[in-house]
Formats: sequence, structure tokens, C-alpha cells
Amino acid sequence: MTELMLSLDLLEKEKGISKDVIIESIEKGIFEAYKKDFGKNDNITVHMNRDTGVIEVFAEKEVVEEVTDSSMEISLEEAKMISKKNKVGDTVKIAIQPKNFGRIAAQNARNIIVQTIKEQEKQMLFDYFYSKEKDVVTGVVQRYVGKNIAVNLDDKMDVMLMESEQVKTEHYRPKDRIKLYIVGVKEQAADNQEGADKDGNKKKNKGAKGPRVIVSRTHKDLVKRLLEKEVTEIADGIVEIKSISREPGSRSKIAVWSNDPNVDALGACVGKNGNRVNNIVDDLFGEKIDIITWNEDPAIYIENALSPSEVLSVVVDEEEKSARVVVPDDKLSLAIGKEGQNARLAARLTGYKIDIKSASQAKEAYGYSDDSYDEYSDEEWDNYDEEYDGEYSDEEYDGEYSDENYDEEYADEEYNDEYSDEEYDDYASDEEDK
Repeated sequence: MTELMLSLDLLEKEKGISKDVIIESIEKGIFEAYKKDFGKNDNITVHMNRDTGVIEVFAEKEVVEEVTDSSMEISLEEAKMISKKNKVGDTVKIAIQPKNFGRIAAQNARNIIVQTIKEQEKQMLFDYFYSKEKDVVTGVVQRYVGKNIAVNLDDKMDVMLMESEQVKTEHYRPKDRIKLYIVGVKEQAADNQEGADKDGNKKKNKGAKGPRVIVSRTHKDLVKRLLEKEVTEIADGIVEIKSISREPGSRSKIAVWSNDPNVDALGACVGKNGNRVNNIVDDLFGEKIDIITWNEDPAIYIENALSPSEVLSVVVDEEEKSARVVVPDDKLSLAIGKEGQNARLAARLTGYKIDIKSASQAKEAYGYSDDSYDEYSDEEWDNYDEEYDGEYSDEEYDGEYSDENYDEEYADEEYNDEYSDEEYDDYASDEEDK
């Protein structure tokens, strides 16, 4: 049995599985085997020596004057031979060694060790990924499985990135390293569902218990977690992320706020020469990131959210959670954005329905006058003109951005954290099939 103990020591070092856990499993398994082969006696105990690996079976028997059940009782005379101190009513442990018990013990020990290792590895995987739930991990693309993608997480296990959780504009190749958001971790129960082998013959699949890790590239909290890891001020609690709206693969808007008047929230998130935000853009394969300053005044917040467009006025109806925004005539397309994206993201970021009109449209619709509002200097927006001028034309839009363009199509329920089991019931990894 010395070889057995050396093997257990090696397993403990290589796989991190406690030797005591395996030994306890061996003791339990041999106890069950003994009861099956040599009688179901509840007074039997099995002990495995932690140093030598020697396995002993003991029967606990009560000392009596006259024995009526030899499996449960021992005479006082025999008990005195073990120890002169024994008396009637005492319980005596007697070592027993049935015929062929050594062979049975060895077979059971081997089977139990294999099973215990599998169970412990799965439990360790579950604990590891459960601790990373709602967080970001690094994955390495393995292969395509239909329209889904097998990805290895942290060199520990393969998971499936479902088609619904992939960014449509992203294309992956084997060995690509990607960041993934762990939406949830669930324990997968064993089952006996029917399946088929490689020749198409029916067979029973005994689904092994283990973690089922649900990952996403589209979840908006992927951007949040990446920013938290990149910006130390967020980790320290100095800068807060107040809200995020995202259209995966295209653009995200993030509202931040500093709890320290000496710390600029925007500067902290962007980083020197834009290095911090650029690192996140790289992780998102070029997705644009707009970082704006959150403000408790909804009018100012909405104005910031519509950046990079100049805003002349914002009239807010807090009860209706709606806002009427006026922008310069030549900034209307910029405020709305390509296919309405800028306005749509701003609406989801702030939680307000936003109606955007140019100054001339507002004048015609409800008597807007430039004299009624503070003007903004064009110098504030010169940096944006070169990037956006000519990219969008007013002819692409009817001049008025309607809430109907985004209320239903881009509802927040699209990003709900809960995923039903039915979405993933069809998935079984190659390792489990084997």
C-alpha cells in the first residue's frame, strides 16, 4: 500500500485534490463493498492508515454474559482476552479480515480514487468559475461547432460561445484570444438522455455532473468590467460607472462620475494619450467607446450623453421621463448619428426618451428662439467637425428623431442578466460526449 500513498501524495500536488478527501472516499467505498459481500452489519467501521495505507476493518461488539448474536456481541471471557479491563456492557473494537478482503479492497480503492478525482476536479472547476461569475475571463478560440464556438477558458475547461452571444461583426480564428463575460455558472446534473454514437447507433448518455459556464461577447457589462480592470480609480472607488448603453461591435456610451473633486473622471478613464480606453477598444475588436460625464441634473446629463454634438437647449419632463432637445441646424445629423445610433444610445444611457430637432424645426414647431437660450461657442466643437463633417447628411433623416425608432427594438430586456436553461439545453461539450 506504500505505492498507493505515494500516488495520493502526487495527486495532491499535481491536481490540488486533498489526500484526506480521497482516503475518506476509499474508506466509505470499502465499507459499502464489505456490507454487500459480507453482510449488512451496521457495527462495521473501515479505517485506512494515513501513513502506511493499510486498510483495516473493525467490528464494534457489545460485551455480554451470554452471546445471542455473534455479529453484534462478544462474550465477557473473549473480551477479557483482549483487555482485562473490559466488563459487561462495554463496547469492544475487533479487527476482522474476511477471506479475499484484500483483493476486494484493492479493486474498490482503485475505482473510488478514479471517481473521486473526477468529482473533485469538477467541483474545483465549479468553484473557480463561480467565483468569476459576472466577471471577465480570457478565452482561446478552439473551433467552430456549427454556428457556435468552442472556447477554452483560462486553460481550465472548454465552453461554448453561443451564436446569440457573439458580436455579428466579429470573426474569430483558432488560437485567437478573446475576453468573455461570464453571465452565469450552473451545476449540470447527471442525466440518462438518449444520444447516438459516431456510427449513428442509439446509446444512453450519462451526462456527468459539472459546471456549465454561460459566456457572452455582447453583454454590456463586458465593457463595464474591462473598464474597471483598466482604470485603477474605479477599483479604488474614486470614479464610479453610473450607466452603460451598448450596441455590440459598433459603439458604447459610458457615463462616469468622480467622488473626488481633484480627480477628473473622464481623464482617468481615457488615460494618458488615450491608452486606457484604447486597450478596451482593442479587446472589443475596434468597438468605439464614448465616455461622458454623469450629472444629477437630467438636462445636463442628456446634453453630455448626446456628445459629440453641440446642444442648444434641453427641456426635460421628469414625470414622463422624456426630453426635447434642440441642436444647431448643421449638427442635427451628428446628434442623431448614423441610423439614429447616437440618439438611441443616449436615450438608453439616460433612461429618457429624447426628441431631437434642429433650431429651424424647433422654431416652426414650438416657437424656439436662439435668444431664449444661452449659445454655445463653435470653438467647443471644432475638434469634432473634422471627424464627422460630411459623414452624415440631413437627407438621411426626416429632421425629427422619433422614439418609435428604438423603444421596442432596443429594449433593455435585450440585455437582461437572466438566461433560460432552454437556450443552452442542446449544448454538450465534446469532452462530455467522449
